[in-house]
Amino acid sequence: QVQLVESGGGLVQPGGSLRLSCAASGFTFSNYAMSWYRQAPGKEREFVARITRTGSSTNYADSVKGRFTISRDNAKNTVYLQMNSLKPEDTAVYYCSWFDSWGQGTQVTVSS
Repeated sequence: QVQLVESGGGLVQPGGSLRLSCAASGFTFSNYAMSWYRQAPGKEREFVARITRTGSSTNYADSVKGRFTISRDNAKNTVYLQMNSLKPEDTAVYYCSWFDSWGQGTQVTVSS
């Protein structure tokens, strides 16, 4: 069965950085695009970033463009989200996604 396991979240001060990872299994990872989403308290889940199967193309939500970078390692079946210049409004549970499959999420809290 499909499994997506996120890690790397935590508490960070504004302006700090975190790198999230998502380890995928149960499907041929290198054949598919992957995405990151997030859900803040009291808000709907929103798109953050997407990467094509080869990593040749990426796209981002306007709110994170220029600060976040999505990447992948097909040899490790893992997709990453490098988050720099973090803001309090980036506080959310971050999920990786493959079609309608989701991981358990990893909490990111940006606070001084």
